[in-house]
Amino acid sequence: MARRILLGILIFVNVVLLFRLFWTEHGLFAYMNMRKHSVKLQNQLQEVDARSLDLSREIRRLKSDRSYQEMVIRERMNYVKENEVLYIFSGKVDVPQGAEGDEKKD
Repeated sequence: MARRILLGILIFVNVVLLFRLFWTEHGLFAYMNMRKHSVKLQNQLQEVDARSLDLSREIRRLKSDRSYQEMVIRERMNYVKENEVLYIFSGKVDVPQGAEGDEKKD
């Protein structure tokens, strides 16, 4: 009789331990999810580090390279030199309605 009670208790303990091993917040499935999240965060960190390095290089170049400064100012702020004309085109092209229909017929 004592052996059956001991066996029942041991089986119950094993079931509880198996449940905890897999389905609790510290179990195997939670560990696998945390591992995926960790890898994702490490990849994000590498991307951010690379971006930071690129920005640091650009800052150093903007501080020291006069021609690079001029190129950036002209490109991003649309500055022009004396006797230059700047044309800014939008990406949208207006096509007259009649012209569009003529092209399709040919």
